[in-house]
Amino acid sequence: MSISEKLRGATVFVGCGFAAKYRLGGGNFSVPLQWVLGLQRMGLDAIWLELLPATDDPASDAEHIRVFHERMEQHGLGSNYCLLYHRCPGETQDLADMDVHGITRADLEARLARANVLLNLSYSIHQPFLGRFERRVLCDLDPGEISYWMARLEMGQSYHDVFWTIGLNLNAPDCTAAPAVMPRHTFYPLVDTRLFVPQPRPERARFTTVTQWYWGKYMEVNGTYPELSKQAAFEQYMTLPSCVPEAEMELAVNLNDDDPERDRIRSFGWRLAHPHQVASGPVEYRQYIASSLGEFTPVKQADALWKTGWFSDRAAAYLATGRPEITEDTTASRYLPEDSGVLIVSNLAEAEEAVRRVIQDWERLSKRARETALECFDSVRNLEKILASVV
Repeated sequence: MSISEKLRGATVFVGCGFAAKYRLGGGNFSVPLQWVLGLQRMGLDAIWLELLPATDDPASDAEHIRVFHERMEQHGLGSNYCLLYHRCPGETQDLADMDVHGITRADLEARLARANVLLNLSYSIHQPFLGRFERRVLCDLDPGEISYWMARLEMGQSYHDVFWTIGLNLNAPDCTAAPAVMPRHTFYPLVDTRLFVPQPRPERARFTTVTQWYWGKYMEVNGTYPELSKQAAFEQYMTLPSCVPEAEMELAVNLNDDDPERDRIRSFGWRLAHPHQVASGPVEYRQYIASSLGEFTPVKQADALWKTGWFSDRAAAYLATGRPEITEDTTASRYLPEDSGVLIVSNLAEAEEAVRRVIQDWERLSKRARETALECFDSVRNLEKILASVV
């Protein structure tokens, strides 16, 4: 019997708390979107369960709710979401303190009363509301940080039936991240291969990425406290544009107009775009990826030093669109096909060589990128594996 048959009559909730509150983050919104679309491809009753904490600006909150609804309608999910507006935000979540948007409160209660599964993305749903779900799966989308904090405090892991992580190497002997506090299973970051589809080669040899430049947190990594921002990760590659003048190197990076980093980055030949303009919504995000020849991005040092096997959902989206990926290794490469469309680099010279290789061998690398997305990252493949652990 297939997973879909075993879950016939049940509801699968995708619990999320980071999409509605960031209405200009098209890539951010695209993460849970692909989970819900994958569940629909499986023929399941799927509900996107979004938590939106109230702020001191009700008008702004109302606009976030409106935009969220608009995007759900845009992707055919107008009757497949439940946005809970949390009037008393905090770690404690009680359904009685929440306004219900999308499906009605009665519909939500009916689904909670019958067979159901919660796929809790990065622990977005907390107690006591968490206890309303029949089966609870904690799905970790940030393996380095989540493992670090789970080893130090209760993040709700004790209230879940099973724990899944995109840290592909977290169970390997050479991984130095925090040890597991509960058995953990690994899955590839999801990409819906019917939403992200191959696109023709663009006319411009433009390599892009969408990223946050700063990261204000610090964590102990193998006895040290390294700088974990993308600003630090990009530093050894800053002269890359002058090394490969035949390519356009562009960063869609969230920097204020008056930030002096903008002039410094441009002085090395990088083009700058603002993610709130080129990737403000999920449609724009897909279009921006499709307009690129490939992605170039280093990784935050924690995942590389810990060897977590992290691979980004954004990179998976580039691959599904037929865009080769140039990035650093977190040991994720050992879990990919040998010829995957992913080019691993560790220094400036290797990055220069990889950019030229993509330009010269784009058609073949594009084909392999798409094949890798289908083989490893496809949403249905991974959802079947996750759901099999609780049915």
